[in-house]
Parts: sequence; structure tokens; C-alpha cells
Amino acid sequence: MPLHSPSTALRLSHFDYVLPTERIAQRPAETRDRARLLVSLPHAIQDQVFRRLPDWLRPGDLLVLNDTRVIPARFLATKPTGGRIEILLIQPLPEAGQWEAMANSHKKIAMGLSIAIAPDFHVTFLDRLGTGFRVQLHVERGEVAEAIQHYGRLPLPPYITGSNPEEDQHRYQTVFARHPGAVAAPTAGLHFTQPLLARLRARGIRTATVTLHVGPGTFQPVREERLSQHRMHRERCFLSHRTARLIQATQARHGRVIAVGTTALRVLETAARPSGRVQPFAGETDLFILPGYRLRTVDGLITNFHLPRSTLLMLVAALVGQRRLERDYAHAITHGYRFYSYGDAMLLFPQEKR
Repeated sequence: MPLHSPSTALRLSHFDYVLPTERIAQRPAETRDRARLLVSLPHAIQDQVFRRLPDWLRPGDLLVLNDTRVIPARFLATKPTGGRIEILLIQPLPEAGQWEAMANSHKKIAMGLSIAIAPDFHVTFLDRLGTGFRVQLHVERGEVAEAIQHYGRLPLPPYITGSNPEEDQHRYQTVFARHPGAVAAPTAGLHFTQPLLARLRARGIRTATVTLHVGPGTFQPVREERLSQHRMHRERCFLSHRTARLIQATQARHGRVIAVGTTALRVLETAARPSGRVQPFAGETDLFILPGYRLRTVDGLITNFHLPRSTLLMLVAALVGQRRLERDYAHAITHGYRFYSYGDAMLLFPQEKR
């Protein structure tokens, strides 16, 4: 099977499961690294705590982190007619002050509509872009980026309804977030603390960073039953010369490359040659990883528990197989793990070596 061709036999219904509502985490663990960790091995499961992660890694291993930073890209406003509208900025466009955006309104949005976010900050709808819009952001004083930071809200997933907004400001960012641009957090990284990173370094476990600005495709539902017909939303990503060198050196020493999050894994696979050699990369990715895809770059994955029928669940199945995925999720549900963005984590080692 070609590297980037999903099986035509795979269907959306193959990736469904029933989750009790009370298992959806509404708030993060009291301390980041005190979340639970399910260690998934080919023939066993271990129930751990995330702060014990160093016990499952070896000197010479490399963790690859996504250092994107979530921007306050969500705006709630009122249209001139009095109706409510929600606007979600997706990514900046080349023209000054213009963004790709999505919007939710009870009535159809007319092009040319101008929405006042604040007296000195307006959003004007210019034209349609696929499933979204091209919008122009206007500020009377200062910079557009400053207005976004001042008036925007963090775009938490819709299933989180009971969190603390003040707590979300720092808990919905990783401690290594550097580059603003995401509309959702790379949630596997939320469990790391600076002391834990220091303990990993002390044990000879190195870290490297990539950047993928997580887009709305992360939480939008897959609508095609035949998965070969699904198209991923394009997301901006970057892999530096330094990170490429660290990965190459790790592989040359027979160390393991562990992706922290599905976003980091997708960057690595996008930047890899067919041989698995990772090269520097800057651009966009729409890589859709399904069972049958041959992963070339990683020896393990740290990730959270994902929504049913999601592309993230499909990626995990590509790494460990559908039967093992079903085994792990059944165990997690039975043993009280917390699910989704603010939930617990998994450490998965595939049966086959890279």
C-alpha cells in the first residue's frame, strides 16, 4: 500500500465506541503530572501516573514536543440585527489584517457584514473560503495581534463545559508553548511540568520541538463513512534543522524517537523521506494517517484518549492496530480513566520496530 493512501475498506463506523458522559474530563488534574498514564505494551497494560514517565524511557531516547501556543481565537458578539454570532479565527492570510475564519450564526452571513467585537475592533466578512470565510480585522489603535489577545477567548473544545476560565488561561497551554497560532492545544503535552522535564534530562532523555498550529480539523467530526473520501484540514507546521539533526543522531545511536502527541507525529511523518530520514520542513500538512499507513519515524507515542470516530483515534490505530486500540480503550473505560483534552494520557509502544 502506498504510504499516503488510506484503505478503501476502512469505514467511519470501525472507529466508534461508547463513552459514559461522566468520563469526559471537565477540568485538568490538580497537578499536571499527576494525571494517570496507561502504558500500552503489545501484550500487557500497565496503570501508572504521568510523573513516572521517566521509568518507561531509556537514556538516549528523544521526546519530540509540539511547541505551538493556543491563541484566544474565539469571539462572541452581536450582529447589527441583534442576533448572536460566534467567530473562530483559524489562520492569518497573506494580506494584512486578513484571516481565515469560521462563524456560527442562526442566519446566513452576508458578505460585507461588519461585527463590532469592541468599539475599536471590528470583523468584516469579505468572502467565502471553502467551509469558512475570509475576514478583515480592523483596529482603530494598536496592532491586530494585540486586539486578538485582549478581546479573544481561548477556544476550548465544545465538550468542556465545566472548567474554570481563569484556570484555563494557563492549564490549556503546555509549559513549553512558544509560537502562537493554534486554535486547540496539543493536549498530550499538557501533562509535562518543568521539574518532570528536568528529571528526563537528568536521565539522559533529550527533547526536541516541532511546531504544528492545531486547526479546527482536530475537533471537527468526520462525515464520510468511507474514510478514503475524507480530506484533512491543512495545518501549518515547521521542523527545524536542529530537530532534524537530533532525530537523525538518535536513530543512528539506536535510541527511540517518541512523539508527544498526534500533532508532533504528523509533523515527523510529513517531513520524512520514504527511508524514514527526517528533513527540515516548513509548510502545510494535510496528512491523514489510518491503519495500513506505514509509520517511518517513531518508536512510540504519548497521547490522550480521543473522541470516537475521530482522525486522532484512527492515527493511534495505525500505530498499534485496531484490536489493541479496542483493548486499551476498554481497559481505560473500565478502570476509570478520564478522557479527552483535560483527561489522562497513554504511552504506546508499537509491536513492530521502526
